[in-house]
Amino acid sequence: MSEDRLRVAVNGAAGRMGQRVIAGCSQDPSLKLVAAIESPRSQALGLDAGEKAGVGTLELPIRSDLGDDAQVVIDFSVPAGLATIADACRQRKVALVAATTGLTEEQKSLVRDTAKVVPVVFAPSMSLAVNVAMKLVRDAARAMKSAPGGVDVEVIERHHRFKEDAPSGTALHFGRIVADEMGQTDHVHGRSGRPGERPRNEIGYHALRTGDNVGEHTIVFGLLGETLEVSVRSHTRDSYALGAIAAAKWVVSQPPGLYGMADVLGL
Repeated sequence: MSEDRLRVAVNGAAGRMGQRVIAGCSQDPSLKLVAAIESPRSQALGLDAGEKAGVGTLELPIRSDLGDDAQVVIDFSVPAGLATIADACRQRKVALVAATTGLTEEQKSLVRDTAKVVPVVFAPSMSLAVNVAMKLVRDAARAMKSAPGGVDVEVIERHHRFKEDAPSGTALHFGRIVADEMGQTDHVHGRSGRPGERPRNEIGYHALRTGDNVGEHTIVFGLLGETLEVSVRSHTRDSYALGAIAAAKWVVSQPPGLYGMADVLGL
């Protein structure tokens, strides 16, 4: 097999998403997995990354360091893990696909600093369908911002019971897209008690956590007399994994900078 394959490292390799990225990379003849990375405290250290991902032996033990072989890192870890790998990418001049959500402002700043040195794709969702939905939501918000009677916008999201942040990073990004076009200033996370009549300048977010739900988002535009909804649902984690792999292939040929999936997909 050709040795000009793209050399990929996966950070968060033992996690649910990391395993699907490992599986996807292992089945792509244009890619070569060179590192499967986990926290120094992970119980998965030393395990074969392919066996952990359910795709057979890859002779690639999970380890805690990046090493020197990778051209690009795909990160599906936790906020602290992304911060650590971003620093390593900056030092080693390795491109980065950052898919972890729930970051603090300090951690986001660190990713932006990394993008000054190497190319970084940083996106709340790696899914093709989600990113197309984001474009549709922007178009809808722009078209309806002056609708007679006004428009009430709510964002509803569902994820699996193991997700630690709420609302999801994708839901918050949908809200920012709407607010950029329509000018809402208040972002409300759920409601209880007697909050009174709905203010016109708010976007409401509602986070559901159920079973093993991979991810669903619905953006509701409520007008007087009619409603428009944009909904997107992921059936398996492969939607995110395949998007991240596409981003990795794209980003390695870019100059240093901060990019989104809209750049990768040409949206």
